[in-house]
Amino acid sequence: MVTPLPNPIKRLMCCNRGEIAIRVFRACKENGITSIALYSEQDKLALHRYKADEAYEVRAPNGSPVQAYLSIDEIIRIAKENDVDAIHPGYGFLSENPEFARKLDEAGIIFVGPRAETISKMGDKTAAREIATECGVPIIPGTDSALGSKEEAYAWCETNGLPVMMKAAMGGGGRGMRVVRSMDEVLEAYERCSSEALTAFGDGSMFIERLVEKPRHIEVQILADKTGDTVHLYDRDCSVQRRHQKVVEIAPASGLRPEVRAAMLAAAVKLCRHIGYKNAGTVEFLVENDGSAFYFIEVNPRVQVEHTVTEEVCGVDIVQTQIMIAGGATLEDLEIRQDAIHPSGHAI
Repeated sequence: MVTPLPNPIKRLMCCNRGEIAIRVFRACKENGITSIALYSEQDKLALHRYKADEAYEVRAPNGSPVQAYLSIDEIIRIAKENDVDAIHPGYGFLSENPEFARKLDEAGIIFVGPRAETISKMGDKTAAREIATECGVPIIPGTDSALGSKEEAYAWCETNGLPVMMKAAMGGGGRGMRVVRSMDEVLEAYERCSSEALTAFGDGSMFIERLVEKPRHIEVQILADKTGDTVHLYDRDCSVQRRHQKVVEIAPASGLRPEVRAAMLAAAVKLCRHIGYKNAGTVEFLVENDGSAFYFIEVNPRVQVEHTVTEEVCGVDIVQTQIMIAGGATLEDLEIRQDAIHPSGHAI
């Protein structure tokens, strides 16, 4: 448990529901912070409402339960009316929305997460690839920028060859992605992925990467503070997936070559320092099937569903640390030092 420190956050709202909201409220209770829940009309009997010290209904203009948790102006109105100091977005919903982080800053409310400009940079996967290249982190060969049309995608594939992975430039979670193995599939794959991305993320921009066959998917958990001090909490293996959605998480990843693991951990920390990252985040990599090389794929600028397995093996409470960093604490204040972090056992 993080030792309680003086913190300007006295009243914290989680603009989310379900398990992650309850997780945030637990962290609040353990640090003497008043927890505040939001709930849609349809969620009025949901458990997270009753796990918080206070709870307020949030409504969407169209009455949609999902849109209620995406109603930025309504959430901020409720927060200001109830003297909220900080908002934790959880995961999903507004957790990777730079406009939300910016509007909270303008309203004088602390966003428990990275800066808005960091979310913007990392949300655009083509921009993230450029940043990785700038600081010498290996990336999968692919297009240098977002594609302008399906014809441009076809021409690139004709020149550079197949198989490839068609991917949405914005967003994540496995949506807007398709493997393309023949030229006959390129145009339809582009159209379908772009349409799916437009629906899910409001942006249909696409890019292409060489397909890494049967890779391992490894992610590195990082924590960073306002001074630029950055540490990693080692790695997780999330290679067991269904339709690009993670199903099983193991911490730490087993069977990685020691030199590849060391290089990957160093690359994650280097990248986050390079962009001035603050708070918790996850740097994701693909590792070649034979374990010989790794490639950066993206940064998730939020706490992840699977953060608990890392907490189990490293003994660091990630959600409490998020809140303390958002309140101004440094990793040194929290006594979190890289040389003192050693994974113990495994968690699945």
